[in-house]
Amino acid sequence: MSGYWHFLMPRKIVSQHTKTINMNAIKMLMMAVLTILSVTVFAQSKTESFKVFGNCGMCKKRIEKAALTEGVSSAAWDKDTKIMTVVYDSAKISNDQIQKNIATVGHDTEKMSADDKVYNKLPGCCLYERKKAGTHQPANHKH
Repeated sequence: MSGYWHFLMPRKIVSQHTKTINMNAIKMLMMAVLTILSVTVFAQSKTESFKVFGNCGMCKKRIEKAALTEGVSSAAWDKDTKIMTVVYDSAKISNDQIQKNIATVGHDTEKMSADDKVYNKLPGCCLYERKKAGTHQPANHKH
């Protein structure tokens, strides 16, 4: 309330009315800011799945730890299906970089192969059947 009518109302009512208007304005501003922020956050968040080779619970811990880097909010690997599901911020990290991080600790993915030296240092139970480069045949390896 402003202008002439403002002077006709008792001071207490004007004060309460002004506080209500100010609180409503603050609430609306906060809602607008939160909406903008949530749209920005969700616009960059991606959930993707890809194959990662491994065998056991030790593999699971190693694979998930390698995937959980800055920009990755969730990483879950299923040892039965060999499927890794990641939720990540595409503005901070790419799917290829996540797969590269996993290959760095000795586990092949759909797109990246682990270095043989790193793979060979894995515990015996973690030595999964690898594919030969450029073929679909298993590589010969000894446990």
